[in-house]
Amino acid sequence: MAIPRSEYLSEVWKDGIFSNKVVFCTGGAGSICSAQVRALVHLGANACIIGRNAEKTESMAANIATARAGSRVIGIGGLDVRKVEDLEEAAARCAKELGGIDFCIAGAAGNFLSPISGLSSNAFRTVIEIDTIGSFNTLKATLPYLIESAKKNPNNGTNPSTGGRIIFVSASFHFKGMALQAHVSAAKAGVDALSATAAIEYGPRGITSNIITPGPIMGTEGMARLGSRDAEQSGAAFKKVPLGRYGLVKEIADGTVYLFSDAGNFVNGEVLVIDGAEWRTPGGMGVAGQYPDYLLDNTFQRREEKKPKL
Repeated sequence: MAIPRSEYLSEVWKDGIFSNKVVFCTGGAGSICSAQVRALVHLGANACIIGRNAEKTESMAANIATARAGSRVIGIGGLDVRKVEDLEEAAARCAKELGGIDFCIAGAAGNFLSPISGLSSNAFRTVIEIDTIGSFNTLKATLPYLIESAKKNPNNGTNPSTGGRIIFVSASFHFKGMALQAHVSAAKAGVDALSATAAIEYGPRGITSNIITPGPIMGTEGMARLGSRDAEQSGAAFKKVPLGRYGLVKEIADGTVYLFSDAGNFVNGEVLVIDGAEWRTPGGMGVAGQYPDYLLDNTFQRREEKKPKL
């Protein structure tokens, strides 16, 4: 069943602006990345989404395809972003079946709450491998196609249909430090650095590389794992966001459309934070009580480690 446009895309965007474009997205079955891809497909693109869970990825691809009649959306599951050969094979299949890769979204990620004292070296390394190395592998696998797209669709300031764009999905935890998020803070700091370097190295080839940093987004897997239902129901969680609410997946999708569209032609090496200024507010995560109480009352005693989700 098709999802109403109002849930994943604002009305300001013109239909067809991404006609004949192809987007490749890791983590594409997730709530945020699927909304990003769905918006692009609605506006004319075809897509290939990558995920660890084959059934979930293929099902999401079929669902995204309902955003526009005649669209083509491939779901490739059972892939591990930590293995560059997996991504190279997926990128080759995407280019063969859909005609190339014009846009890339590196969105695969893993996260959970843990103090450093309860964080094993293996768990820390796993998040680095998924987020940072996975983003690097995604870039490496798609670069040849992005370079070719940029040649065919030059970013000269007058072309309304450019190609060769990559967005990395990051987080704001490392901006000022965040309790219980040492692993993700380190991983996403690396992603931000990778994007900035790609912008400098490949800008001369017409490629743009940017970061989208979502804040607390309503109804996502991330908030289900990291948020506090009690804090949300009481409204205490919303007080940490200057705008007084959580964001919507539509607002992340809108940022994605902006960066890939003609409007974002000269935006390169940027970090677009979409969080209602939440990261600028003082205090901790606010998901488990008042800072620093939740660090001192053993709220987060070491638990059985769970494998981070993609």
